[in-house]
Amino acid sequence: MVAAVARRDHRVLIALRGPGRRHAGLWEFPGGKVREGEGLDEAMRRELTEELGVGASEVGRPLFQARDPGSPFVILFIPVRLSGNPRALEHERLAWRAPEELDDLPLAPSDARFVREYLLAQNS
Repeated sequence: MVAAVARRDHRVLIALRGPGRRHAGLWEFPGGKVREGEGLDEAMRRELTEELGVGASEVGRPLFQARDPGSPFVILFIPVRLSGNPRALEHERLAWRAPEELDDLPLAPSDARFVREYLLAQNS
């Protein structure tokens, strides 16, 4: 799985999962499954279009990986530069937050680990 780490003015983009979905009511970095035969770059660009209605002018190399508890998936957190203004097409809403503001939000387990072990560690 891929998760987009999009930055704007020292903030990162997060998305609120809607009802009826795994981790409903929790915040996450947007992204999703990598399809069979798809590369990480291609999967990330597809997910950004599907979930946010934007493209990516740049897709970087994974910054961090975390196993999603209770599932067979490993999530790769990948920096992206968005082209366009993201819209909540598959989420309840979107927000831009400074990394230190994320620790107080209810995050999906793997996303919480990424915030604690990578984002906040980078800022300390």
